[in-house]
Formats: sequence, structure tokens, C-alpha cells
Amino acid sequence: MRAIVFNSVGQIALEERPVPEPGYKEILIETAAVGICGTDTTVLDGEFEGTVFPLVPGHEATVKIVALGEGVNDGVFDFKVGDHVAVNPSTTCGECELCLNGKQNLCADWNGLGVVASDGACQQFFTAPSRNVYKLQPETDLNEAALIEPLACSIRGWDLLPRELGSHVLVYGAGTMGLMMAQLAPRMGAASVTIIDINEDRLKVAEECGVEHRFTSADDAAREEWDVVIDATGAIPAIEDAVTRIKPGGAFQAFGVAPAEETAKFSPFRLYRGELNFVGSMAVHNSFGRAVEMFEVGALNAKAMLSHSFTLDDYSQALDMFRAGTGRKLQIRPNDTESRELQ
Repeated sequence: MRAIVFNSVGQIALEERPVPEPGYKEILIETAAVGICGTDTTVLDGEFEGTVFPLVPGHEATVKIVALGEGVNDGVFDFKVGDHVAVNPSTTCGECELCLNGKQNLCADWNGLGVVASDGACQQFFTAPSRNVYKLQPETDLNEAALIEPLACSIRGWDLLPRELGSHVLVYGAGTMGLMMAQLAPRMGAASVTIIDINEDRLKVAEECGVEHRFTSADDAAREEWDVVIDATGAIPAIEDAVTRIKPGGAFQAFGVAPAEETAKFSPFRLYRGELNFVGSMAVHNSFGRAVEMFEVGALNAKAMLSHSFTLDDYSQALDMFRAGTGRKLQIRPNDTESRELQ
């Protein structure tokens, strides 16, 4: 089989590898689609904490079951060869203080498939622990459903935010994650949702996804302050602007991934005087199953969010396109023979 491999910082190769054998309570799966994410570029650039090279990237995956390892169905599961499933890439030690106190996503030994020390989905076949595999309905589009993993991250983000009927929400960034946070906001009680992005093409996607208020600067909006402000960019200038837009008593969430060594300026007095709530959000936490449910009831306009699919041969082209900020959500489909524009 063929696989994309990050051999070291900045080094990408397309390699031939043997099809892996599923171990105890593991499932062998054939990759249908895997989304390209900012985490992939962070890993390749050597900026993600703990990454071990060489590594097969790809953590937003939907797949088809090919084989079951010993013990897979000995407990609660009832998987069958041919089932269409989504894969939660997060694994934890289950033994540290954080895991034992219900904060598994903050585990010091947190490992994301395709991110830290276990191979991910940018290959034709791979294995995953059965506890990380979630069945999909037969009618669920297997390619569009690769959005379930980032949706699970978005649900985790909303789990940490105050949810009050009639709130006004401001989102910075109309990329995949910002669009998801914005589309979930009305289901969380928002009376209005505003999205900011300097890329006009991304604002057009936001319109297709039903986001009513769209601007290249928050200065152009009818409101000056919002109850909930979410940064989904990780860009320091956006963050510094975002924290000035919070209504007293409101909340700010650092949802986008900023460079680890960067710092942002804000007024501690305003934080104190306005009783502002600052919160981060890290990956998936008890939210993947709910993401499957939300995706399958149509919480996202998935079709509007996808623009291109690429073969393994064109992985570098896809990554260049992602870095340039062109297109919408980009996918790798390792078993396809042709790259294509989906819109």
C-alpha cells in the first residue's frame, strides 16, 4: 500500500509500506477521506509538542472496516467488516492524575493518530483501537463525514463556553473551525452570529453556511461588543482585537492554535473590571459520539465546506494550497486515482 510519510521536519515522502495487521482490540480500516488541518502543517514544521518522526499524518478520517483484530467484539461493540466508520484520533494513558480526574484531553501522554507518535490516515490502510471507532449510518456520505473529527473539537469548545438563550456571538476566522463554531452557535442559544475574516472568499462560504453577519473587520458590524467572542485563527493580531470586543460579563475563547512561543497583549484591568471569562479548548473530550449524532442530523452544511480532494500523489500540492488559504476544506482520498475540484 502507499502512504504519505513526514520523515523529519519539512520532509515529505510517498512510500510503499506493507498493509498492517490489526492487533488485539484493533481494527484494520481502509481510508475513504482525510481532511487537511492546520495541525498537519504545524507537525510538518516541527512546531507541535511531542511529535515523533517518521509519522504518517492525517487525523480527520472516515474509513471502511477491512478486518477485526482479536477481542474487538468481546465487549460492547458489534463491528462488522464493511461497516462505514469515523475515527477519533485521540488516545490517552488513562492512568495519570488528569485522566483519572476526567480531563483526558489534557493527558501529559496525549497522543493523536497522525499528530504525535502513532501513524494517521494519509495512507490506504491503517489500524485504530476499537474504542476510537464510531459507526456511521449507511446513508451517511463517507467523504463529507470526515468533518466529524473537527466537529467533535468544536463541540468540546462549546462545552466550555457559557450558553445563554439570546446571546450574541462573534467568531474570528471563517476557515473550517470558525465555520463550525458559527454554525453550532444558534443551536447553543445564540440570537445572532457574526463572523470576521479578511478573506472575502471565506466570507462567501460563511454565507452559504447560513452565517448572517459577515465582515472583514469587526469595526463594520452593527454591534460594538458581544457576549461570546471566539478566536478560531490563532493569529495574534486577531486575538488582540477579539479581546477588546467582549461585553462585560462575557467570555472569550482561544480556540485557534497560536504558535507556542507567541504572546498577546490585553488589559488585565478590563479582565478584572468586566468579570470576563477567558477559556481555552483542547482537541476532543467526550464529544466524538455527539459529533457523529450532530453531523448525521445536519448540523453542518458539509457540502458547502468542501472544495477539493487530492490523491496521495498530489499531497504536497494540497498542502501548498492549504498554506495559501485558497479553496475551502481540502481532503486527501488515498484510494482515489484522480484529484478533483468538488464545487
